[in-house]
Amino acid sequence: MRKMNEEQGSSFLYEQNNFKEVEEITKTNFVNKTLLIQSFLHRSYLHEHKNIGIDNNERLEYLGDAVLELIVTKYLYHHYQESEGVLTVWRSALVNTKSLFKVADKLYFNKFVLLSKGERENNFRARKYILADIVEAFIGAVYIDRGLKVAEKFIEENILIYLTEIIENQLFEDAKSKLQRDIQEKQGITPSYKILAEHGPDHAKQFRVGVFFQEKLIAEGEGLSKQEAEEVAAKKALEIN
Repeated sequence: MRKMNEEQGSSFLYEQNNFKEVEEITKTNFVNKTLLIQSFLHRSYLHEHKNIGIDNNERLEYLGDAVLELIVTKYLYHHYQESEGVLTVWRSALVNTKSLFKVADKLYFNKFVLLSKGERENNFRARKYILADIVEAFIGAVYIDRGLKVAEKFIEENILIYLTEIIENQLFEDAKSKLQRDIQEKQGITPSYKILAEHGPDHAKQFRVGVFFQEKLIAEGEGLSKQEAEEVAAKKALEIN
């Protein structure tokens, strides 16, 4: 099949997968439709559709993660007087995989994600992480296409709305959050996470992540995503400390 250029691939996917509905659901209107589509394009899809001329969503996810953290941090700073440790834990609870999957589910993102056949048949646990990543990639796409204010509006309407529930029901006590709070209080440092290894095909990739206190490796964890591996590593670190 002849390789499409970006404009052809974008137009084809936009119509075939009804991305207009994504814009309606999210109350956005993209100037660059390619960015919208790219935010939903998992790398496994490109193994079966190499002719579409559009890159996967990983770079957008990287950007969206930073934008999301900035907006949530800014909101917490201006609306609450708690300590840095408490605000950090609340922020983690808002932007973790569980919370972002909840957002993706509410916005029906699973209908539009572009995956390989093998990835679509993969287990639900792996899909949760993919959909959480798409929320971040979508935020990155909105930021590039429409600017910070529109990205901030999306985050306020779809993510920050869960903050009160998280605080009132103390839904911020996952292993990563607890470890971060404990170590900040005891040692005045923030744990960091690094990927030590990754292996396997796209539809069943495994990650091994280490949690570090400054430069010291404390524990390791494995999972179907970086987030899952980080959570496992954090649990092991809590057992040690």
